[in-house]
Amino acid sequence: MGSTTTVEVHEAGDAALRIVAATGDRERDWQTVHALAGWLDSSGMEGIHGAVPTYDSVLVEFDAYLTSARQVRAIVLMAMRQIDFVGATSRAPQQFEVPVAYGGEFGPDLERVADHEGLDIEEVIRIHTAKSYVIRCLGAPAGSPMMDGPDFPLPVPRLKDPRVSVPAGAVSVAGRQAVIAPASAPGGWCVIGQTPLTLLEASREPLVPYLPGDVLRFRRISAEDFTRYVGQLLEAWQ
Repeated sequence: MGSTTTVEVHEAGDAALRIVAATGDRERDWQTVHALAGWLDSSGMEGIHGAVPTYDSVLVEFDAYLTSARQVRAIVLMAMRQIDFVGATSRAPQQFEVPVAYGGEFGPDLERVADHEGLDIEEVIRIHTAKSYVIRCLGAPAGSPMMDGPDFPLPVPRLKDPRVSVPAGAVSVAGRQAVIAPASAPGGWCVIGQTPLTLLEASREPLVPYLPGDVLRFRRISAEDFTRYVGQLLEAWQ
């Protein structure tokens, strides 16, 4: 990590702390909170239930009968000193390719996004498939891969009226973020496409094949090709 990393520690109710990385460097802050979450998950410290990292913060949940916020704060600061001293343990990212059918019944908001961005539909698709995306954290529902968004000119507004149900495999954008829905759930993001691959498999451990830090790329397919992939699991190719 280099020089000492600045973090802020905030109480989040009676049994959790929210640790915020505050260097001002987005990439470094993201690396910091995920390194801290990994350290805490592997530490075996009594009373700590888990650590849930996001873009620049990590929620540390603990059993208030077994430990206290003060003790957990001390553990967090000890972990940060060790991370700063030895550096974060990194793993080689897995690579994923996600086939997507865009527009029509698969992407009901594609035209809306194009109009907002002042682009034609083909340009929106080209930009969305033009780069690889780092999975920054896992969100709701069911381990959704949360990623930085495509390089559109403008942030994409959320829907004024969220949908009651968005299908599994929906490929969506909002603000400066991108996501895939592993399971059907309500949603207010703009759906521009859908992947036929299955991300969430109840009989698989873990339930989804990716982790924060893995890399994902979208590949356009036709509506005719969609059915050819239905029932196949998303798998890493490297």
